[in-house]
Order: sequence, then structure tokens, then C-alpha cells
Amino acid sequence: MRLAAILLSLAIIMINGAPSFADAIPARAKKYRALLVREARMAWGMGAPVATFAAQIHQESTWKEGARSHAGAEGLAQFMPATARWLPTVSPRTGEPVPYSPSWAIRAMLEYDKYLWKNVPPAASDCDRWAFVLSAYNGGLGWLRRDCSLAAEYGLDAARWDGVRIVNAGRSARNFDENRGYPERILRRWTPVYREAGWGRGGCDDR
Repeated sequence: MRLAAILLSLAIIMINGAPSFADAIPARAKKYRALLVREARMAWGMGAPVATFAAQIHQESTWKEGARSHAGAEGLAQFMPATARWLPTVSPRTGEPVPYSPSWAIRAMLEYDKYLWKNVPPAASDCDRWAFVLSAYNGGLGWLRRDCSLAAEYGLDAARWDGVRIVNAGRSARNFDENRGYPERILRRWTPVYREAGWGRGGCDDR
């Protein structure tokens, strides 16, 4: 019976094809793909790492425009109200906050990522820099800077995520675990899914 089940599974795969990475992408993501590509290229240029941006939205809300967290984060990109109000002061292109608008949420995420990209501590590579950006997006730029300073005090390589990710400048255990998992899931788990599905390059890909 076991052999028969295995042979049946193989036959189904041969008929229908092997499972694709694209199967992990929610169907609702497809209606925002063109918008994300357009906005990403406008903010980041033609080489924008669209697969990583898509992965970030996947991690934040699994593409649910009406998502709201227990902490009060809202929309596709899960902006806290205070951050949404502050963002236009450093990126006027963001416009007035409309967190449940997919177009605003995507534009705001891209602009916030760009702001963080310019302001995170020095990184050894683009991949390390993206890990810093995502850590700051999730937990705050101030916390990231404190983590990097503490890593340097310990003699770790503060320009590399692997050196910074193991130190905690004072977060609660729960917040620390969430923050350290956030870049890992986006860069290592979800970016390859979207890249394989043809959404574009990722932040850790060679240019």
C-alpha cells in the first residue's frame, strides 16, 4: 500500500507538475504586482529589489489591505499611526497617511525603506545593509544603532548582520526574537519565493 501511494503521488506530479514556489504567494498579491513594480522603480530605480519588497509585504500582512495588528499597525505595510504621521516630514512624496490604501501603503513602505537605507549604520555588503534596514523597519532605527554600538563594544563585526544579530541592547525577549526573525524571514524565506516566481531581483542578489 505504501508503494502504491508513492507511485500515485509521483503520477500526480508528472501530470500536474511539481509544486511551485509561486504556490506560496497569496492570489491577492497578484493585483498589486504592477503597482509595486512601478512604485519601486520610481523610488529605487530600474534595479529595485522588487522581490524583497514583495517579501516584506508578505511578512507584514500577507497582502491583506485591511490588516491591523494587536499593537495598532495598519494596512498592507503595517504602519503604526505615529510613524505614518511622521514619514511625510522626511519624505514628502509619501503624502498624507492613508494606511488602508494599498497605493499609499506601498509607496510609504518604499520611501521608509529608502530613508532607512540612507541612515542605517555602515554595512559590509548590500545584504547586510538590507538586514539592517529591515531590522530598523521592524523595531526602530534607534534600537538598531544601539545594537550596532554594543556589537562593536563586544568586539564583534558591527558592519555585518551576523555580528549584530546576536546582541541585544535592551529589548524584551519577545521583541528581540521577533526583530531578529524579521530580516531572516524576508531575505531568506520569502524573497526567494517571489524571485522564483518572476517578481524581480532580491536585496541580497548580485547586481
